Amino acid sequence: MRHTFDPTVLREYDIRGRVGETLSAADARAIGRSFGTVVREAGGRRVSAGRDGRHSSPELSAALIEGLTAAGVDVIDIGQVSTPTLYFSVFEYGTDGGVMITGSHNPPAYNGFKMMLGRKAFYGASILRLGRIAESGRYSEGQGTVEQRDIRDAYADRLVRDIRLDRQLTVVWDTGNGAAGPSVNDVSLRLESRHYLLNVEVDGDFPSHHPDPTVAENLQELIAKVRETNADLGIGFDGDGDRIGVVDNQGRILWGDQLLAILAEDVLKKHPGATIIGDVKASQGFYDWIAQKGGKPVMWKSGHSLVKAKMAELKAPLAGEMSGHIFFGDGWYGFDDALFAGVRLIQILANNPVTLAELKDRLPQAVNTPELRFSCPEDRKFEVVEEVKSWVKSRNDGRTIVDIDGVRVSTPDGWWLLRASNTQAALTARAESVDEDGLNRLKDDLRAALAAAGVELVESTSAAH
Repeated sequence: MRHTFDPTVLREYDIRGRVGETLSAADARAIGRSFGTVVREAGGRRVSAGRDGRHSSPELSAALIEGLTAAGVDVIDIGQVSTPTLYFSVFEYGTDGGVMITGSHNPPAYNGFKMMLGRKAFYGASILRLGRIAESGRYSEGQGTVEQRDIRDAYADRLVRDIRLDRQLTVVWDTGNGAAGPSVNDVSLRLESRHYLLNVEVDGDFPSHHPDPTVAENLQELIAKVRETNADLGIGFDGDGDRIGVVDNQGRILWGDQLLAILAEDVLKKHPGATIIGDVKASQGFYDWIAQKGGKPVMWKSGHSLVKAKMAELKAPLAGEMSGHIFFGDGWYGFDDALFAGVRLIQILANNPVTLAELKDRLPQAVNTPELRFSCPEDRKFEVVEEVKSWVKSRNDGRTIVDIDGVRVSTPDGWWLLRASNTQAALTARAESVDEDGLNRLKDDLRAALAAAGVELVESTSAAH
């Protein structure tokens, strides 16, 4: 049976939509049949399937599995888990791919799909091809089987298998009622430290706060508990457990590039000269820090699937994004796993006589804007970026341009970035300087560049970083 998806659903990194409006059980069934067809074409036969804690996930999961088995694929259903647990199951069970039903950090009404083919990320043109297969109705045919397995203990055991702590810490965890809650509980029982667990009950309504640790407002409960308990650190998660947020022992937030810098220093002790990957949103101070510590810094496109692919290509032991996706090849499998990143950070602190606040204060300091996000029509957003890039080049004033993902412009004051969101009808921007005066000049420059493309910059306050 032929099927057509809403044009907004198939995205660069994954598949997502608003349930009942742009995403339905019929879509999930078609995704299962299309992805199952791709798996069969690649010579595979077995796929892991998991789902997060959203209210719509069980129905979508049942339809997905129905589609996969109709394509002749055998399914290992691991039930309600975090996205990293689903990724882990592909390695643990040796399946030929995996599909996770998750809305990630989006509001409760949304849901979606993240996929692996073999042990690699499934994204970009491959996701678009699912749409073409569904429209043609040319699916693989067969009758696959379904087996239910509980992988939680195996996942938790593997997470802590190589972790050694010289001293006990006090750790606060906040999973925001997302899918990582049960696994955080499992790990806290295995790690010899003092643990405080917040909002670990999985609830698709997210009653405590929105599960997005990149937004300071969502970390306030974690910050308060860290200060109340004099904890060594606090660790927060997004809705499906693949993005991390961290708070130091003073209750200050560590942003994604700061956390990555601390983790990288530890990794480079074991892998001198290794490649460490950051995304275009990361601070210039991060790249300078990696070079200072003897590593090879590489700037790459934003997007978890894109970073995973680049990491595999360069055989890097560590990569990360400002958004809190952290990818470990050192001691892990190369996929983004907030819980593993958290456990590795705990190990660093437990085996060194310094606090997380001290580690944070050693990092290069800068003043920057938060990520500015403003609406732009889907059919216009990439055009705006190209027009801005042309405007900057036309001025011929010696500024450096990096255009691997949008346009990142460096000046003597610092840098600013403009890129088109791959998940929304929006543009995103960011600027960074050594002081407020430089930041204001950068914002003026960005504002002029956008004005040349007929777009107004949305103002925001700056923050020390």
